[in-house]
Amino acid sequence: MSQSYPYQDAFNRVLQQRAMAQATQDEYNATLTDFFKYLENFNPTYQRDHRVNQLQTPDVEQYLGMLVDARQIQNQTYNKILSHLNVYFKFLFSHNWTPYLPTLDLKSKPKQAPQPLNYRWVDELDSLLADERLHVYTRLTLLLVAQGYPVQAFLRPHFTAQLVTRDWSPAAQRFLTELRAFLAPLQQRFQSSDWFLKQRAAADPHLTLPGLHKYLKPDEAIVGFTLSPTVLYQGYLVNYLRRHPQLSDREAVAALHLEPDSIDYYRRLAQRAD
Repeated sequence: MSQSYPYQDAFNRVLQQRAMAQATQDEYNATLTDFFKYLENFNPTYQRDHRVNQLQTPDVEQYLGMLVDARQIQNQTYNKILSHLNVYFKFLFSHNWTPYLPTLDLKSKPKQAPQPLNYRWVDELDSLLADERLHVYTRLTLLLVAQGYPVQAFLRPHFTAQLVTRDWSPAAQRFLTELRAFLAPLQQRFQSSDWFLKQRAAADPHLTLPGLHKYLKPDEAIVGFTLSPTVLYQGYLVNYLRRHPQLSDREAVAALHLEPDSIDYYRRLAQRAD
């Protein structure tokens, strides 16, 4: 199996020995794959002979600077990525695979105030569904959340069997046509009518939440806001309550399938939203 970055197999064995959750291991691998892909394309030191033992602090700084300037990452994300890189380079150093610790002098950034909850994305749904730069699974996530479904519901096997889509918007219908064409070979291969399917052979063909995040995360740079399904769903709830301020608590609970004690929380968020 080909490796996405140097010493990947050995590094993954170390992560597994730490009894680290699979989702966390996936984050490490995603960070390092992205880091070395960036170096291959933009870093002269690495482009010369692809030797990880030549990388020094300015090479890591160049990558982190790109994340801040081009991808507009928040400080919390910056610190997590720096931590991933730090663990990786300490691993290399401990095995004498590099004479340098290029992350040693790099400091984490101060914690930022939480960003205001984005509820306006729901109003932009039609244009988001038409944006072919976004992966089909990203657009499908946006569509289903905008219909009021949390991620726990729509990743469940057989979810689509009970789904009625005929009343959805023309923009949604156009996207569903594209979705069906994308899914047809996968559904045939896996003999499944579900929508969120892996694109490689697997005993269980259903996409997991960490698997879905692999499609969502890169698309955040395109849309300019977080695509975490949980945060999207919170934005949907706030948007709905802003649009329907006259609803009683009982009506809101019925419409949104929320616990009664959650309604007050989301009403307050809706009232504070600018």
